[in-house]
Amino acid sequence: MSYLRTFLPWIVFAVVPSRDWQWGALAALVAAAALIALEKRSGAGFDALIIETGSALFFAALAAVAFADPHSGVHGYSAALSSGSLAVIAGVSLAIGRPFTLGIAKRTTPREYWGLKPFIRTNVVITAVWTAAFAVTAAVLALLAQAGDAHSTPATLVQIAGFAVPMVFTVRYVAHVQAKAGAAGQVAR
Repeated sequence: MSYLRTFLPWIVFAVVPSRDWQWGALAALVAAAALIALEKRSGAGFDALIIETGSALFFAALAAVAFADPHSGVHGYSAALSSGSLAVIAGVSLAIGRPFTLGIAKRTTPREYWGLKPFIRTNVVITAVWTAAFAVTAAVLALLAQAGDAHSTPATLVQIAGFAVPMVFTVRYVAHVQAKAGAAGQVAR
């Protein structure tokens, strides 16, 4: 559920009809700002809001472009730019040693695990998979946009896969790591 909430602005943007992209960008910006305010009020640090903060910045810029010129060439590439922005945000979080999934994982993981190398390593791997998925999605969506298929069924399927594949990986990988740690704990006893 944490990931769904984290990506809510992107989901909002995706469900608004393409012809109303400026309103979709504005709605996504409002969703991102609301998420940040809600999470900050509940005590979340900015390390848990990396995607949300990046989302707010991206959608502020996109809304400005979209309202300034609703017929801008950016429109056709907005989905690719969205995924590309997520790839950059996630990649930068890895580069600075603060994988974005770490803050999300801390919401449901006891504090005593936060500094452990396996916990951090797990989140590095998960963030790397999300980064790669976003980058591949952006590239495929850019190719579809170049071919004039930016708002086609294949583009929608690519966008869905760009979130579904890393989500499924995350669930399975966490289960694998937990099972492995449980088995190691049984052997140590």
